[in-house]
Order: sequence, then C-alpha cells, then structure tokens
Amino acid sequence: MSCISPIICIVIICIVVTVSGCVTSDSDFNYSNQDSHTVNQTMANDFAIQNSSSNTLKTSEHYEASGYCPYVVDGDTLDVEGVGRIRFVGVNTPERGEPGYQEAKDYVKSMCLGKTVYLNIDDEKQHDKYGRVLAVVYAGNININQELLKRGYAEVMYIPPSEFNPYSWT
Repeated sequence: MSCISPIICIVIICIVVTVSGCVTSDSDFNYSNQDSHTVNQTMANDFAIQNSSSNTLKTSEHYEASGYCPYVVDGDTLDVEGVGRIRFVGVNTPERGEPGYQEAKDYVKSMCLGKTVYLNIDDEKQHDKYGRVLAVVYAGNININQELLKRGYAEVMYIPPSEFNPYSWT
C-alpha cells in the first residue's frame, strides 16, 4: 500500500500540471480574441484595398507570380527569375536618351533590383507584342506601376484589353 501512494501522488501531480497548462484566465482569452479580431480586420482591409480602384496594396496570396529581380532594363521593364521579362502594364516611362529616363530607371532599380518582386499578371492580355509579360509589379506592398505615375516618372499608357485601369492610380 505504501508503494501505491507515491505513484498515485505522481500521477495526480502530472494531471494537475497538464490541466493547469490548458486553463486560461479571462484576460488571456480576451487578449487572444482581440489579436484574432485584429488579424481578421487586417486581412479584410487588405482584401478591400486589393479590390479597390487604387490597387496600391495586395496580400501575397493574390499574386500570380513572384521571383528575384536580377536586372532592370529601364523604367518600365525588368527581368524576374522564373518568369521572364516583365513590362509594367498601364504605364510608359521615357526611353533611353529622353528626359526622365534615368530617374525612372533609378527608381525601379532602387525598389526592385536584387529583391523579390510580386506580379499581378494582366488576365485580359498576358503578353505584349515583344513577348514580355504584362503585369503590375509589387515590391513589398508597393504598386510600382502606380508609384511611377504618382512620382511623375511615367505617363498612363492604357492599351485595351486590360484588367487594370491605370487612370485610377493617378
């Protein structure tokens, strides 16, 4: 009988320790509920922003492709590993030798070169006449196409059909 008592005590202690880890106070519950609400609200905001006309931010699950950018051709064209040459849809930056060329290219380099970029490929027309993939390019949560317009480095170049309305980015 004396042999059973220490075993029972150990079992009871183990049960108490195990159960105590499962019990939370009301303040812990409210805190985690608040975090869950915040996460859900953030996801809802991201979804709303992604579907808004400004299209500035997107959640990563809405990108069709992503990859490392090893080379920037100019202000509206870059290369993405695993995808190919990308042409920024809806915008046009100055060509080599034109005023503003270097500023546009430098901005794209600062935002994309050596980084992972995310692409929302145009569902209406996926390639231009040169075979480049037409896409909105994101660096982090920044719509680079839109920023080129806002910063004055590009002009709107809307060529239908396109799922994107670049006029809404200005």
